[in-house]
Amino acid sequence: MLDMILSKFHDAKFMTLFLAAIAVTATVYSLLTPLLVGDGLARRMKAVASERERIRARERDRLNKNDRVSLRQSPRQLVSKIVNDFNLSKWFAQEAAVDKLVMAGYRGHAPYITFLFFRAVMPIVFLIFSVLYVFVLSHMEQSTVIKLAICLVATYLGMQAPMIFLKNAISKRQLSIRRAFPDALDLLLICIESGMSIEVAFRRVSVEIGSQSVALAEEFTLTTAELSYLPDRKVAYENLAKRTGLDGVKSVCLALMQSERYGTPLGQSLRVMAQENRDMRMNEAEKKAAALPPKLTVPMIVFFLPVLFVVILGPTGIKVAAMQ
Repeated sequence: MLDMILSKFHDAKFMTLFLAAIAVTATVYSLLTPLLVGDGLARRMKAVASERERIRARERDRLNKNDRVSLRQSPRQLVSKIVNDFNLSKWFAQEAAVDKLVMAGYRGHAPYITFLFFRAVMPIVFLIFSVLYVFVLSHMEQSTVIKLAICLVATYLGMQAPMIFLKNAISKRQLSIRRAFPDALDLLLICIESGMSIEVAFRRVSVEIGSQSVALAEEFTLTTAELSYLPDRKVAYENLAKRTGLDGVKSVCLALMQSERYGTPLGQSLRVMAQENRDMRMNEAEKKAAALPPKLTVPMIVFFLPVLFVVILGPTGIKVAAMQ
């Protein structure tokens, strides 16, 4: 049975058909996924509401000098048991990981426990699969040292896999916030100039901007909750800048803190910040457009020119072959 499986993996025709089937399946999945995905705005806003209730309970208990009560979601029992039994929080704990989880949109204790679990499990999984493939499935004509080096590299990739996943999630979330932030500043400016307070303005903008960026609506809702219940409003703005990690958001938060401290007009600052963020978004689009021709050079040479030569020279070659 094992010899038959190994022979199939070394059969070029079978592997070609197998990879083609995977490509077709992935293409169909990519085309159908947008049609099947529902609206995640309600789910994300519900999570934000839970976070707001957690902040309210924490601040109420702090003011009443009672024991702290946290309305966080509990991690899965198996994951939590493994983390506690092996004391993974001692060996794999990272302060930067907590901040990165928050920037990726994963709040509370449950995502951190899950992160520690995968940080410990993924190297073992990658090591097992690499050992099975290198020493059992494939017939590599390499020395044992090279095979062990491949297994060690796979183990290292397993250790870095959770961090890579976090970085990708942070990049996607920051891209969503960056694209919608100038429009959110315009809406915030309109609300401020119409006479709304900053809390009401943030709440109103979070509702309106949700259709464009769920992540930004979530951050604005959390900022509204923190402005309402934190004793120092400066902390709410600092938390917003820390959760997003974007320079544009940090500049706006700094302007809001200066306005709170010195009583400077907020409308003019928001107008300037909105224009700057819009220029940054336009510059990013222009940079991507300018980088497109060099990226298209290789695909043009590899895929388009051979087909063009076949179309142009094909009839001539057929006529020459017929004359001979």
